Amino acid sequence: MNNSPEESLAEQLLDLAAKSGAQAADVYQSRSLSYPVFFEANRLKQLESAQSEGTTLRLWVDGRPGLAVAYGPVEPQALVDKAIALSTLNEPEQVQLITNRDCVYPDLGETIPVGSMVKQGKEAIAMVREVYPEVLCTAQWECEIETTRLLNSEGLDCRYTDTTASCYLSAEWVRGEDFLSVSDGQQARDKLDVATLTQRILQRLSWALENVAPPTGRIPILFTDKAADMLWETVQAAVNGKRVLEGASPWSDRQGKQVTSTSLTISQQPQVGPFSCPFDDEGSPTQHLVFIKEGVLQMFYTDLMTGRALGTSSTGNGFRPGLGSYPTPGLVNLLIHPGKGSLIDLISQMDEGLIVDQMLGGATGISGDFSINVDLGYRVQKGEIVGRVKDTMVAGNIYTALKQLVALGDDADWNGPVLTPSVIVEGLSVTGKT
Repeated sequence: MNNSPEESLAEQLLDLAAKSGAQAADVYQSRSLSYPVFFEANRLKQLESAQSEGTTLRLWVDGRPGLAVAYGPVEPQALVDKAIALSTLNEPEQVQLITNRDCVYPDLGETIPVGSMVKQGKEAIAMVREVYPEVLCTAQWECEIETTRLLNSEGLDCRYTDTTASCYLSAEWVRGEDFLSVSDGQQARDKLDVATLTQRILQRLSWALENVAPPTGRIPILFTDKAADMLWETVQAAVNGKRVLEGASPWSDRQGKQVTSTSLTISQQPQVGPFSCPFDDEGSPTQHLVFIKEGVLQMFYTDLMTGRALGTSSTGNGFRPGLGSYPTPGLVNLLIHPGKGSLIDLISQMDEGLIVDQMLGGATGISGDFSINVDLGYRVQKGEIVGRVKDTMVAGNIYTALKQLVALGDDADWNGPVLTPSVIVEGLSVTGKT
């Protein structure tokens, strides 16, 4: 291992913490370098480079935890003193640290040159405007290199670097008083598929050529892969060990029992895709976990503290929501196992229904109750899209909908760190202006 200033800082902080009276400590470091490329109104607008660096020190004095964070240059003793001062405000807890592990994981991903990102962005915009010259396109291409290191007083020293490329494309179309916005994006470790991204935009623009009255009542709803993430937010909360410990999850006492349609299997696979992660923010190795298998609840995910409180152990899911936060149960790479059939195949199964592709709102919470405005949606009649709907709302309960899951597609795509296909569910209510 090289001895860069950042690495020397980590060892120095542990040493100063011990000399200042801390019985245990860990240091979490994150450094990122990104190269975003911005397009606005069909033209290249801006090239940037952004660099950030943060260091978090967590320590325990007489069992009381204290946490302090610094961004950029760090004055080591001042950070230690701050963490110790904050520890006096907290109640004692059992110290839990991963011990004696030294691991460096290989760099994942490939850097995309700025020139290539500019070229790809221009090509994508040109492909859309060749078919629809009236639209205005906004886009962002970005390549980010992030390095994470975790070091503690019990001999743990782990680090990994990953490189992730992403792109986002939005097409805005003003037709008199009618405003239409269609957007989509991609994330990858290496190559971005510009042709697929633009084809998805073009397909949705063609579906939206005519506005039609929305269907109403309780009808089948098809959530496309980029909209279906709303369903899985509630599932993630329900299988969170902390929610189980608090008694907030409706599935707290349902382990080994059926909680969704039998066609649904959900797992965590941390070694695949653009959001792969070899260890959590406590140093525990991440692992393949199956939460729901053919509708039956298998397990919950935990960090060190939650696992101990539940009488189990950490599943390798202790993550910090931010550098200034303590680890808490979090997921990495949630995979919704796909079904059969393309998006077009799913649409053909619907006699009367609604497609939700973009929405306003959507935060469902642990209760599963929700009400959303459809930002971009389409009406389906006799297996075909007949036009775009406006002024439409969908409401219901996620748990109810997942018990009435009709079909899963095989068109799974990444929506953040969730790999989800399109899905048809029943049990939801649609209202709208006719």
